[in-house]
Amino acid sequence: MFSLTELNIYQSTFSSSPTWIGAAKQFMLKNYQHFLTLQFAVDQINKDPHLLPNITLGYQLLNNLNSNKVAVENSLTYLSGRSLTIPNYSCGRQHKSVAVIGGMSSALSMSMATILGLYKVPQITYGPFDPVLVDKVQYPYVYQMSSKESTLHLAVVQLMLYFGWTWVGLLFSDNPRGQQFFRDLEEAMVMHSMCLAFKEKVPENFNQEDREDHKIFPKVIASSSKVIFIYGNTYGLLKFSIFMTQYILYGKILVTTISWDISAQRNSKIMSHLHGTIIFSQANREIPGFKDFLRSINSTVNSEDIFLKTFWEVVFHCRISEESPVKMVYSLCPEGLSLADVPTHELNTDIMTLSSNIYNEVYLLAHAIHQMLQMEIKETLELGVHPLLSWKLHYYLKCVNPVPGANDEVCGDESRIMAETYNVLNLQFFPGPKETLVKVGEISPFNKGLVINEEDIAWPDDFSETPISICSVSCGPGFKKIIRESEPICCFDCTLCSDREISNQTDAQQCLQCPEDQYPSKERDRCLPKTITYLAYEEPLGMALASAALCFSLLTALVLGVFVKHRDTPIVKANNRSLSYTLLISLTLCFLCSLLFIGLPTQATCLLRQISFAVVFTVAIASILAKTLTVVLAFAATKPGSGLRKWLGSTTSYFLICICTLIQMCLCGIWLGTHAPFLERDIHSEASLIVIQCNEGSLFFFYSVLGYMGFLALVSFMMAFLARKLPDTFNEAKYLTFAMLVFCSVWISFLPTYQSTKGKAMVAVEIFSIVVSSAGILTCIFAPKCYVILLRSDRNTLEILKNKVSF
Repeated sequence: MFSLTELNIYQSTFSSSPTWIGAAKQFMLKNYQHFLTLQFAVDQINKDPHLLPNITLGYQLLNNLNSNKVAVENSLTYLSGRSLTIPNYSCGRQHKSVAVIGGMSSALSMSMATILGLYKVPQITYGPFDPVLVDKVQYPYVYQMSSKESTLHLAVVQLMLYFGWTWVGLLFSDNPRGQQFFRDLEEAMVMHSMCLAFKEKVPENFNQEDREDHKIFPKVIASSSKVIFIYGNTYGLLKFSIFMTQYILYGKILVTTISWDISAQRNSKIMSHLHGTIIFSQANREIPGFKDFLRSINSTVNSEDIFLKTFWEVVFHCRISEESPVKMVYSLCPEGLSLADVPTHELNTDIMTLSSNIYNEVYLLAHAIHQMLQMEIKETLELGVHPLLSWKLHYYLKCVNPVPGANDEVCGDESRIMAETYNVLNLQFFPGPKETLVKVGEISPFNKGLVINEEDIAWPDDFSETPISICSVSCGPGFKKIIRESEPICCFDCTLCSDREISNQTDAQQCLQCPEDQYPSKERDRCLPKTITYLAYEEPLGMALASAALCFSLLTALVLGVFVKHRDTPIVKANNRSLSYTLLISLTLCFLCSLLFIGLPTQATCLLRQISFAVVFTVAIASILAKTLTVVLAFAATKPGSGLRKWLGSTTSYFLICICTLIQMCLCGIWLGTHAPFLERDIHSEASLIVIQCNEGSLFFFYSVLGYMGFLALVSFMMAFLARKLPDTFNEAKYLTFAMLVFCSVWISFLPTYQSTKGKAMVAVEIFSIVVSSAGILTCIFAPKCYVILLRSDRNTLEILKNKVSF
């Protein structure tokens, strides 16, 4: 029971000669191969001396016209005879039929099963596998030859992963088969981080007048997905596909299966819109001898075949005889034509899926009958007479290769209904109109094998290259995905990795943190090794600070030399030359101690530099304090009866310097004994650098040492400020005031600057403060004196000194 033509092809259902209506031409062009395959298989079996020996296998052909109603009526005709159909009564059944092959769709198979199942007639369907027909309670005598599509969803996911399609729309038939496929596909897509942009059920009886059905296409058009997968059979989606012509799917590519045979409709408008469609088909098999069989068929030899006559006139555009109903259109057919001359786009000589099923079913029946007859050899059994013949055939139909003694564990439907390989076809439509299915690849879901020849694919006209169907652009290296709230995982935003993190792959879920000795590149896509750095003599900053420190230390030594050389002059004597010597020596050491801060730090330099700086600077400030105190006491001692003259000696000054220095040394000793400075690698201050530096150990003691020096400087400043207007030519109180003002200004500015800098810049700030404050003291105190000594020696006389109040 085949569906060779549609119901509207005939003027009457059972007319002996068909009247051709051109609108249904393509339906027969696609389905006539089913009948040819049946003929070929029967001929092959009858020629085989080992299969059904001494028995001729035949067939009775009924055309269902792709109508459920006609399928039911043909089932009654088969059971009752070709005259009046009478249930439970067989009239004129001369053919010895034992089984029925039929059911191009699930609906047709179910319609036939309602009648044939009552009489336990074996029914083998050749249409797509449907899980509903597996129900042996409702359909106990229906057998499916098609491979089970349980791996189709895996093949679909493999193809979409190959092209990078992660944002896909799905249209599927609203039936158990379609719903099962949707569940399987959704589960597989979730496992591979793919998403459904939308999912719409297409009703079995699609009605374009229904508002709910009418809403499907606007949703498809509005979707951002470029790939639409359609799952269903040709006839279930027939009205739906016709309605598609009212909407132009710009920028969309369709992916479907051979079950929705879109080429079965001879509508050039539909076909042009479907150009570039990707189609999944179960792997075809090319049967040896089939092409030779086609060459042997011609209209003269098979003159009684009414279907051949119709097909012949359609494909060759001619009429076979003068009585042909198409004589007003075509001329008589030339002699010598055969089906081998039919163009491939009109009749595919390769065995397609449904035809392959028919071929296998014929051989399955032949083997089952052969096996059954061998088991019943001792019985006198006449085919077509014994009422249990069809019933006994059921057991043998369950086995692919029946063998004597096979049991139910070996023979079962599940052993032959698993598709392992799918062909990937590409529908290419050309003006004419003509279309062809081009094989562009092959997928094996079990073996995870995939071969795609992209150069053979013709994409829809809207795409100049392979389509891209994603919800969000992939996050490149250096970024991570942030899933949008309440949206599928395929829809996300890309966020740049943080300062210390990278991502070295596309669509990274999380950024990776670089090791401590590495830092992220500018693109945040890889970790680079950090450069070890410190304030070196070779770099410009280190060279400048070192040069300044050396220059000022030499200048201070020159000033000391000048003072020593002119030690007997009044100005040197009047300014307490022993304290001046002490101050100049300590200033020289202050400049030189700054060199301990430059170069590669070691544990020794970390311990020495802060301690030496604190002690030397304390000596310098204590010397200034002693000079200031000497000035103040000198003028106070000039008053009659003053007892302060005994404190004007050098002993008092040195005692003061020793006391002040001793206190600082105690602080430093406690600092070294508790939380001494140490060498460390600073990996956080600068992103791309590892700074080798000295850690102060205890900030409390560090600032205590600086605070103590600040206290001494403040006392010196206050005393010098009070004595700044004492009337003496050689009075240096005002110079001491300026010196302490510079010193305090520098170190007050040092504190916030030191706190806000990191790495070697922090070291440079401290060196700069040491050099500038020392240079300020040197300039403010000794520059005026050197000026008088070297350039105004006329003022460096005892006579001028006597006219003023001396120290």
